[in-house]
This record gives sequence, C-alpha cells and structure tokens, in this order.
Amino acid sequence: MPRMIDLIRASAVPANLVQSAARGGLALPPQEMLEILVHLATESKPFGEQARLTLARWDEASCRSVAANPETPEAVLSYFSDRENFRPVLFEALLANPSVDEECLAALAALLSRELADTALDNDRVIHSKNLLLALASNPNLNEIQIARIEERIASFAQMYTALDTSSKSDLQVETVTDVDIPSMPDLQVEAVTETSSYDGCEIPQPAQAPQLVEEDDAAEESAIKYIAEHAAEIAADGEKPFQPIGGIHEDEAAAETKQSLAKAAAAGTGSETAATTTTNKRAPEPSMPQRGSALQRISQLDIKGRIQLAMKGTKEERALLVRDGTKIVALAVLDSPKISDSEVEKFASQKNVLEAVLRAIPLKRRYMKQYSIVRNLVFNPRTPIDASLGLMKNLLVADLKNLSGNKEVSDTVRKLALRMYRQKLVVDK
Repeated sequence: MPRMIDLIRASAVPANLVQSAARGGLALPPQEMLEILVHLATESKPFGEQARLTLARWDEASCRSVAANPETPEAVLSYFSDRENFRPVLFEALLANPSVDEECLAALAALLSRELADTALDNDRVIHSKNLLLALASNPNLNEIQIARIEERIASFAQMYTALDTSSKSDLQVETVTDVDIPSMPDLQVEAVTETSSYDGCEIPQPAQAPQLVEEDDAAEESAIKYIAEHAAEIAADGEKPFQPIGGIHEDEAAAETKQSLAKAAAAGTGSETAATTTTNKRAPEPSMPQRGSALQRISQLDIKGRIQLAMKGTKEERALLVRDGTKIVALAVLDSPKISDSEVEKFASQKNVLEAVLRAIPLKRRYMKQYSIVRNLVFNPRTPIDASLGLMKNLLVADLKNLSGNKEVSDTVRKLALRMYRQKLVVDK
C-alpha cells in the first residue's frame, strides 16, 4: 500500500485531504507527517503557506526526534537545517545526525546562543572539524572561555599538520595565518585598537610593545580589543570597505530639515514677539549640528577597525550611525558595546534601515529579550527575518497579536499565525 506522501506527490489525493494535511490534521506518525508538511511547504503553492505555519508551531519533541534520525529523508533535514527555518532547539539533534551536511551545520553555527555553543564545543563532530570550529569562531555570542577552547583546538590542527609533513612546514604556517589563526586573547594589547597600531588581523602585538591606556573606559577598550580579535578573519576579508550606511548617509538630516521647514512655515504668520521667540529657538540646535556633521565626517574617514572601536567606545549618536553600517561586522559591534542602553536597542529593533543580521542578532542576547518593547518592535518590523519573528511571537500580549494580525507591512505568514495565536489565547483566557 503506497504511503500518503507518495499519493500526495502523485496528486492522487483530494484537495480537502491535502488541506487537512497542511494543517497537520492527519493521523500519521510524526516522521511521515513532517515529510508531508515539508513537501507541501516547499513544493505546493496552494498549501505551502499553511504547511509552513504548521511546521513553525510543530511539537519540539517530535521535531527533535526526526532531526536526529539518520533515516529521515534529506528534504526534511535540509528544511530544518536551512537558516530561514532554523529552530535552535533542534541544533543538537541535527549535529548528532551524520546525514546532515557539514556545510549546513557550519552556516548554523554562527547563529547559536552561548549555551548552544557550549554544547557544540563538547561534541566530537565539532572538535574534529576545522570548518565547524572556524564557523563557530565567527559567532558574536561567544565568551572568552569558548574562544580560548576554539583557539586551542585549532592550534592542535596546525601542530598535527606540521608533524605529518615537516617538509611543507612553511606552507602550513602560511595557511595557519590566513585560514586558521584566531588571535589569542591574552596577547592582545591596547596597541591593537589605537590609531597608530600595526595590528592587521594577522599580527599580534607583543605585551612589551603595549602603550599606556588612552581611554578612561576600560570596559569599552577591552571589548573593542576582544571583538577585533574574534573577528580578525572577517575584518581581513572585508578589506577597506568604506562607511556605506543602509538608507543613505543623509536620511536623518533630510527628516530634520523637513521638520525645520515646517517650523518656519508655522512661524511665518506670527507676530514680532513670536518671531523673536522662533528666532531664539532656531538658534538653539545650532551647537549640535556641527557635532553631527563632524560625527559623520569622522566615521567616513575611519577604516573597519576604527569604526568597530568607535562603535564600542563612542557616543549614542555615533552608535546610531554605525548600526546602519552596510558592513555587517561593524553594525554588529554596536550591539556588543558595553555603553549601549536598552532604549537604543529598542529603537534599532524597529528600524528598517539596518541589516537583517542586526535584527537577527538582537534576539540572541538574553539581556535584550527581557525587554518586552524590544521583542514587540522586532516582530512588528517587516525587515526582521521571518523565522526570528515566528520564534518571538509566542511572547506577545493578546492586544499586540491582534494588531499584528492586521499589520499589512509584515508577511502573510506572520499575520496569519498572529491571528491564529490571538484566537487561541482568547479561548484560553475565557
């Protein structure tokens, strides 16, 4: 007797039964049901959206069991290991499954939380794979201990290669610098973040060469050094990319000029006393205008490392500019700044002129997820990746779910799931 999935593929099933399958309503084993849902989500236009919604809320225990099974069809494993559909709770199961391609796991490694990174570093598959270790090293959520573990393991690879072929020792050293080397934290000194530093992502200054600290904020200084060290490979790959903000440099200035024009028009019909007051008010912002101009000019003249340092140690205004940097490694540095406030992140979460990588990184930091306003802004932001939005929606209040279900700026998938969750919560509340 043919399986239901085979009948659906052969279009030998009535439409109402396929619709029921897309809603997860068939009495089938979890693995077969998930196989049907993945097929509909990826191959069926009429029922694909409903199938994706069903998969997004499918029982975690069943998904974990299917993800860990080596006999699970490749299409199902590919769906769950795709960045767009990634559910962090499934990573450990996917990692343990030998049928999951290493390249897929490497792409997911950069998205892991700090807790899952510990799980990965305790896994034999990860610690014996240079590619997975390098991918994990690019994760912005790692702490110093995790970075040290990765460095130590990668160093052991270099030693092993050298022992296997001493005649090619020089070639292996070159490879170690360009592809493997992650600078060691204890060796990094303040010279790595000063304007006169010769640190280029490969050479590590010696402690004897470190100058006196120039900045008063030691925490910001150390964060900048650590961040540059952790992302040395990405910085080197980006080369000398200039500051190119999402949305354009003068976007905010254009809005400010519009407001000033409206203020002038409103003041045109007032008396002399009001005009004098308006003149006084217009002069008030003047001291801040050169500061903003100088901030833009200063940022535009900096290279990637300089912008990362400014993102860590700069002002609120400078962070607001740098979070829009088209270079991902710079924009993400803003979120790691010890000076950043929750109110700033709340604003970033609602912005459409930032990289998707920024919106994806915010939920990975536990501190920000404690703020309901940040969660809400992320879900309501149409630029937030759909998988991130779907994962955060369970935290929304009933009123916000209702508003989200009618928000035409977000995707249909998010709207429909919001409506479904709103109705479910109404029933529970009653």
